[in-house]
Amino acid sequence: MEKTLVIASNNKGKIAEIKRIVEKAGWNTVSAKEIGIDGEAEENGKSFEENAEIKARYVMKRCKTATIADDSGLCVDALNGAPGIYSARYAPGTDDDRIDKLLSELRGVEDRTARFVSVICCLFPNGEKIVVRGECEGEIAFERHGTGGFGYDPIFISELGAFGELTAEQKDSISHRGKALEKFKEEFLKRNDTL
Repeated sequence: MEKTLVIASNNKGKIAEIKRIVEKAGWNTVSAKEIGIDGEAEENGKSFEENAEIKARYVMKRCKTATIADDSGLCVDALNGAPGIYSARYAPGTDDDRIDKLLSELRGVEDRTARFVSVICCLFPNGEKIVVRGECEGEIAFERHGTGGFGYDPIFISELGAFGELTAEQKDSISHRGKALEKFKEEFLKRNDTL
């Protein structure tokens, strides 16, 4: 059985995490860019689930190979779930610019509970689809901690500490994406005969 998955993302940090976790299960992964697919889908869905499927479908239509996409974000309770599906577009510029905006909006706020959410969608040429969701509870720090990871990692405090200070293995063991990919692997193995 073909065990190569195309990753529908141009985010280097996200690609590295998906590769690291999925390849432990013995599957090959390639990014869309590695097989010559440029451009990105317009993420105009109203949920993580919709956006993950939009991204996977955009790439799968072009490569005709099983394609996996992740849509993820940070949901802060004090901001009514923002930035949520708009996490990567929360502020123009860099990850640091987005962190600065979030910390500014939480200035003086004591309740800093939050969660990272990841929805994985995998589409197959035969029409099959796997959609799974993972979440990691935590809180938003008052300042950055560490330089590891990407995105909002330096200000997200998990049960093991700030994502920005964890090793890749520590983060994978508890992260939203790690949990979602574990569920994906379980679903994939259950359907092994039909895919």
